Amino acid sequence: MPVPTYTHGYGAAVLGSHRQRTAENSSAYLLPQLRAGQRLLDVGSGAGTITAGLARLVGPENVVALEVDEHAAGITREELARQELDAVEVVVGDAHELPFADGAFDVVHAHQVLQHLPRPVVALAEFRRITGPGGVVAIRDSDYDGFRWFPEDPLLERWRGLYVRAARANGGTPDAGRRLLAWAHEAGFGDVTPSSSTVLYATPQTRATWSETWSGRITTPPLADQLQRQGWADIDELEEIAAAFGRWADHPDGWFVLLHGEILARP
Repeated sequence: MPVPTYTHGYGAAVLGSHRQRTAENSSAYLLPQLRAGQRLLDVGSGAGTITAGLARLVGPENVVALEVDEHAAGITREELARQELDAVEVVVGDAHELPFADGAFDVVHAHQVLQHLPRPVVALAEFRRITGPGGVVAIRDSDYDGFRWFPEDPLLERWRGLYVRAARANGGTPDAGRRLLAWAHEAGFGDVTPSSSTVLYATPQTRATWSETWSGRITTPPLADQLQRQGWADIDELEEIAAAFGRWADHPDGWFVLLHGEILARP
Protein backbone atom coordinates (compact mmCIF):
# COMPACT_ATOMS: atom_id res chain seq x y z
CA MET A 1 0.00 0.00 0.00
CA PRO A 2 1.37 3.48 -0.85
CA VAL A 3 2.80 5.54 2.01
CA PRO A 4 0.39 8.35 2.98
CA THR A 5 1.53 11.75 1.76
CA TYR A 6 2.71 14.05 4.53
CA THR A 7 1.81 17.51 3.25
CA HIS A 8 4.27 19.35 5.51
CA GLY A 9 7.36 17.24 4.85
CA TYR A 10 10.38 17.20 7.15
CA GLY A 11 12.19 20.42 6.27
CA ALA A 12 13.87 22.71 8.77
CA ALA A 13 10.81 24.97 9.13
CA VAL A 14 8.62 22.01 10.05
CA LEU A 15 11.01 20.28 12.43
CA GLY A 16 11.94 23.54 14.12
CA SER A 17 8.29 23.98 15.05
CA HIS A 18 7.61 20.35 15.92
CA ARG A 19 10.57 20.19 18.28
CA GLN A 20 8.78 22.74 20.46
CA ARG A 21 6.13 20.12 21.21
CA THR A 22 6.28 18.29 24.52
CA ALA A 23 4.06 15.80 26.31
CA GLU A 24 3.07 18.63 28.64
CA ASN A 25 2.03 21.16 25.98
CA SER A 26 0.63 18.71 23.42
CA SER A 27 -0.76 15.74 25.39
CA ALA A 28 -2.00 17.29 28.62
CA TYR A 29 -5.41 15.64 28.20
CA LEU A 30 -3.72 12.20 28.33
CA LEU A 31 -1.15 12.67 31.09
CA PRO A 32 -3.49 11.97 34.06
CA GLN A 33 -4.15 8.51 32.55
CA LEU A 34 -0.48 7.49 32.50
CA ARG A 35 1.47 5.50 35.07
CA ALA A 36 4.77 3.69 35.15
CA GLY A 37 4.81 0.30 33.51
CA GLN A 38 2.10 0.88 30.91
CA ARG A 39 2.85 -0.34 27.39
CA LEU A 40 2.51 2.68 25.10
CA LEU A 41 2.54 3.08 21.32
CA ASP A 42 3.20 6.55 19.91
CA VAL A 43 1.90 6.66 16.34
CA GLY A 44 3.50 9.28 14.10
CA SER A 45 6.28 10.08 16.56
CA GLY A 46 7.93 12.57 14.21
CA ALA A 47 10.36 14.90 15.95
CA GLY A 48 10.35 12.59 18.97
CA THR A 49 9.98 15.24 21.65
CA ILE A 50 6.47 14.17 22.70
CA THR A 51 7.55 10.53 22.61
CA ALA A 52 10.40 11.37 24.96
CA GLY A 53 8.09 12.95 27.51
CA LEU A 54 5.67 10.03 27.40
CA ALA A 55 8.55 7.57 27.75
CA ARG A 56 9.73 9.24 30.93
CA LEU A 57 6.27 8.80 32.44
CA VAL A 58 5.68 5.12 31.63
CA GLY A 59 9.28 3.96 31.26
CA PRO A 60 11.22 4.04 27.98
CA GLU A 61 11.47 0.25 27.86
CA ASN A 62 7.64 0.14 27.62
CA VAL A 63 7.34 2.49 24.62
CA VAL A 64 7.21 1.81 20.90
CA ALA A 65 7.31 4.72 18.44
CA LEU A 66 5.89 4.14 14.97
CA GLU A 67 6.64 6.15 11.85
CA VAL A 68 5.63 5.81 8.23
CA ASP A 69 9.09 5.34 6.69
CA GLU A 70 12.75 5.02 7.63
CA HIS A 71 13.50 8.70 7.10
CA ALA A 72 10.84 9.79 9.60
CA ALA A 73 11.80 6.98 11.98
CA GLY A 74 15.40 8.19 11.86
CA ILE A 75 14.32 11.65 13.00
CA THR A 76 12.61 10.10 16.02
CA ARG A 77 15.61 7.91 16.82
CA GLU A 78 17.97 10.88 16.67
CA GLU A 79 15.93 12.85 19.21
CA LEU A 80 15.50 9.90 21.55
CA ALA A 81 19.23 9.24 21.43
CA ARG A 82 19.89 12.92 22.18
CA GLN A 83 17.69 12.59 25.26
CA GLU A 84 19.35 9.28 26.25
CA LEU A 85 16.14 7.29 25.75
CA ASP A 86 17.54 4.56 23.52
CA ALA A 87 15.37 1.93 25.22
CA VAL A 88 12.38 3.20 23.22
CA GLU A 89 11.81 0.95 20.21
CA VAL A 90 11.25 2.80 16.92
CA VAL A 91 9.57 0.86 14.11
CA VAL A 92 8.26 1.55 10.61
CA GLY A 93 4.69 0.65 9.82
CA ASP A 94 1.33 1.69 8.42
CA ALA A 95 -1.25 3.06 10.86
CA HIS A 96 -3.96 1.43 8.75
CA GLU A 97 -2.44 -2.03 9.26
CA LEU A 98 -0.39 -2.11 12.43
CA PRO A 99 2.24 -4.85 12.94
CA PHE A 100 1.16 -5.62 16.50
CA ALA A 101 -0.93 -8.29 18.19
CA ASP A 102 -4.41 -7.71 19.55
CA GLY A 103 -4.28 -6.03 22.96
CA ALA A 104 -0.53 -5.42 22.76
CA PHE A 105 -0.67 -1.94 24.37
CA ASP A 106 -2.27 -0.16 27.30
CA VAL A 107 -2.05 3.25 25.62
CA VAL A 108 -2.09 4.26 21.95
CA HIS A 109 -1.26 7.91 21.32
CA ALA A 110 -1.41 9.87 18.06
CA HIS A 111 -0.76 13.61 17.90
CA GLN A 112 -1.67 15.43 14.66
CA VAL A 113 -1.71 12.15 12.72
CA LEU A 114 -5.27 11.28 11.70
CA GLN A 115 -5.63 14.52 9.73
CA HIS A 116 -2.99 13.22 7.30
CA LEU A 117 -4.37 9.70 6.82
CA PRO A 118 -6.63 8.78 3.90
CA ARG A 119 -8.58 6.29 6.07
CA PRO A 120 -8.66 7.64 9.62
CA VAL A 121 -11.51 5.37 10.76
CA VAL A 122 -9.55 2.30 9.65
CA ALA A 123 -6.57 3.56 11.66
CA LEU A 124 -8.76 4.12 14.72
CA ALA A 125 -10.14 0.60 14.40
CA GLU A 126 -6.55 -0.66 14.38
CA PHE A 127 -5.76 1.42 17.47
CA ARG A 128 -8.79 -0.16 19.15
CA ARG A 129 -7.69 -3.67 18.15
CA ILE A 130 -4.23 -3.36 19.68
CA THR A 131 -5.43 -1.72 22.92
CA GLY A 132 -5.94 -4.15 25.78
CA PRO A 133 -8.76 -4.20 28.36
CA GLY A 134 -8.71 -1.08 30.50
CA GLY A 135 -6.50 0.71 28.00
CA VAL A 136 -6.99 4.03 26.26
CA VAL A 137 -6.53 5.54 22.80
CA ALA A 138 -5.57 9.23 22.89
CA ILE A 139 -5.91 11.39 19.77
CA ARG A 140 -5.33 15.11 19.20
CA ASP A 141 -5.78 16.84 15.84
CA SER A 142 -6.04 20.36 14.49
CA ASP A 143 -9.08 22.01 12.93
CA TYR A 144 -7.68 24.46 10.38
CA ASP A 145 -11.08 26.02 9.71
CA GLY A 146 -11.20 26.89 13.40
CA PHE A 147 -7.93 28.85 13.36
CA ARG A 148 -8.42 32.58 14.03
CA TRP A 149 -6.08 35.54 13.84
CA PHE A 150 -5.84 39.31 14.12
CA PRO A 151 -5.23 41.64 12.36
CA GLU A 152 -7.18 40.29 9.41
CA ASP A 153 -5.23 39.86 6.20
CA PRO A 154 -6.56 38.38 2.93
CA LEU A 155 -3.16 36.83 2.30
CA LEU A 156 -3.47 34.77 5.48
CA GLU A 157 -6.91 33.64 4.35
CA ARG A 158 -5.28 32.70 1.05
CA TRP A 159 -2.65 30.73 3.00
CA ARG A 160 -5.30 28.71 4.78
CA GLY A 161 -7.19 28.06 1.57
CA LEU A 162 -4.08 26.84 -0.20
CA TYR A 163 -2.98 24.60 2.64
CA VAL A 164 -6.44 23.06 3.05
CA ARG A 165 -6.62 22.42 -0.69
CA ALA A 166 -3.21 20.75 -0.72
CA ALA A 167 -3.95 18.62 2.34
CA ARG A 168 -7.25 17.41 0.90
CA ALA A 169 -5.58 16.61 -2.42
CA ASN A 170 -3.13 14.43 -0.46
CA GLY A 171 -5.99 12.47 1.10
CA GLY A 172 -6.00 14.37 4.38
CA THR A 173 -8.74 15.98 6.48
CA PRO A 174 -7.50 19.37 7.74
CA ASP A 175 -10.60 19.90 9.90
CA ALA A 176 -10.04 16.53 11.59
CA GLY A 177 -10.30 17.93 15.10
CA ARG A 178 -14.08 18.32 14.94
CA ARG A 179 -14.51 14.83 13.48
CA LEU A 180 -12.66 12.77 16.09
CA LEU A 181 -15.73 11.87 18.13
CA ALA A 182 -17.66 10.74 15.04
CA TRP A 183 -14.69 8.79 13.72
CA ALA A 184 -14.21 7.03 17.07
CA HIS A 185 -17.85 5.99 17.14
CA GLU A 186 -17.60 4.72 13.57
CA ALA A 187 -14.49 2.73 14.53
CA GLY A 188 -16.45 0.91 17.23
CA PHE A 189 -15.54 2.80 20.40
CA GLY A 190 -18.42 3.09 22.84
CA ASP A 191 -16.66 4.98 25.63
CA VAL A 192 -15.25 8.24 24.27
CA THR A 193 -14.36 11.36 26.25
CA PRO A 194 -14.07 14.40 23.97
CA SER A 195 -12.24 17.61 24.76
CA SER A 196 -10.65 20.54 22.98
CA SER A 197 -7.72 22.86 23.53
CA THR A 198 -6.10 25.85 21.93
CA VAL A 199 -2.60 27.09 21.28
CA LEU A 200 -2.09 30.86 21.22
CA TYR A 201 0.66 32.86 19.55
CA ALA A 202 0.37 36.42 20.85
CA THR A 203 3.74 37.43 22.30
CA PRO A 204 6.66 38.70 20.21
CA GLN A 205 8.54 35.42 20.70
CA THR A 206 5.65 33.07 19.95
CA ARG A 207 4.51 35.19 16.98
CA ALA A 208 8.02 35.02 15.55
CA THR A 209 8.08 31.23 15.96
CA TRP A 210 4.73 30.74 14.20
CA SER A 211 5.63 33.19 11.43
CA GLU A 212 8.98 31.54 10.79
CA THR A 213 7.54 28.05 10.50
CA TRP A 214 4.84 29.01 8.02
CA SER A 215 6.96 31.42 6.04
CA GLY A 216 9.31 28.49 5.57
CA ARG A 217 6.71 25.83 4.85
CA ILE A 218 4.80 27.86 2.27
CA THR A 219 7.92 28.72 0.24
CA THR A 220 9.86 25.43 0.34
CA PRO A 221 9.27 21.79 -0.65
CA PRO A 222 7.15 19.81 -0.47
CA LEU A 223 4.23 22.21 -0.01
CA ALA A 224 5.51 24.99 -2.28
CA ASP A 225 6.30 22.46 -4.99
CA GLN A 226 2.82 20.94 -4.80
CA LEU A 227 1.09 24.31 -4.99
CA GLN A 228 3.13 25.37 -8.01
CA ARG A 229 2.93 22.00 -9.75
CA GLN A 230 -0.86 22.03 -9.50
CA GLY A 231 -1.03 25.60 -10.75
CA TRP A 232 -2.73 26.82 -7.58
CA ALA A 233 -0.10 29.49 -6.80
CA ASP A 234 3.21 30.76 -8.12
CA ILE A 235 6.33 31.49 -6.11
CA ASP A 236 5.67 35.24 -6.14
CA GLU A 237 2.34 34.75 -4.40
CA LEU A 238 3.88 32.31 -1.92
CA GLU A 239 6.55 34.86 -1.09
CA GLU A 240 3.82 37.45 -0.55
CA ILE A 241 2.09 35.10 1.89
CA ALA A 242 5.38 34.59 3.73
CA ALA A 243 5.81 38.36 3.97
CA ALA A 244 2.27 38.67 5.32
CA PHE A 245 3.17 36.27 8.14
CA GLY A 246 6.15 38.49 8.89
CA ARG A 247 3.99 41.62 9.05
CA TRP A 248 1.53 39.83 11.31
CA ALA A 249 4.35 38.73 13.63
CA ASP A 250 5.68 42.28 13.87
CA HIS A 251 2.29 43.76 14.74
CA PRO A 252 2.04 44.56 18.47
CA ASP A 253 -1.56 43.32 18.51
CA GLY A 254 -0.86 40.14 16.55
CA TRP A 255 -2.94 37.17 17.73
CA PHE A 256 -3.16 33.69 16.24
CA VAL A 257 -5.05 30.85 17.95
CA LEU A 258 -5.15 27.20 16.87
CA LEU A 259 -8.11 24.96 17.68
CA HIS A 260 -7.53 21.27 18.48
CA GLY A 261 -9.95 18.41 19.06
CA GLU A 262 -9.04 15.60 21.46
CA ILE A 263 -10.48 12.25 22.47
CA LEU A 264 -9.78 9.57 25.05
CA ALA A 265 -11.38 6.41 23.66
CA ARG A 266 -11.65 3.09 25.46
CA PRO A 267 -12.33 -0.24 23.73
